[in-house]
Amino acid sequence: MATPRLTEIEDEAWQGFLYAHDRIWREIEAGLAPLNVSMAEYSVLSLLGRAGRTGMRMSELAKRRVMSTGGFTRLADRLEHRGLIERRRAAEDGRGYVAVLTAEGRTLLRKAWRQQYGDLRRIFLDRLDDDDLRDLARVWSRLDPDRGDDATSQR
Repeated sequence: MATPRLTEIEDEAWQGFLYAHDRIWREIEAGLAPLNVSMAEYSVLSLLGRAGRTGMRMSELAKRRVMSTGGFTRLADRLEHRGLIERRRAAEDGRGYVAVLTAEGRTLLRKAWRQQYGDLRRIFLDRLDDDDLRDLARVWSRLDPDRGDDATSQR
């Protein structure tokens, strides 16, 4: 029985994605290191920054971070212990919890956003034109599991 193999173009696309992801991830992570922020922490702070002063439910944050509930709780514990977020009972139903940025968290996030913006420009965005970016956005949309069959039917 033959072992399934990727075609040459499939392998080139897959290896290119892996290399680009690793390189971009490492460079952005290195840029955030002086701020004492990991990529996982940054992504949570960034989601909360976009959510605004009302914050976001803990369950939604865990889902958006693609983390287990336990793993996300430990991450949130670290952020709360550092004074970057606080957890409050959800106003809508009182059952769940909402995470919100503290003033210190907002200050750190603004610094991290500036750092990440510069790094993203230098290592990613400035190397692509608008057509490249549209193509990538279309590809990522197709690979988004939350988009369901609509994304795959657009081929």
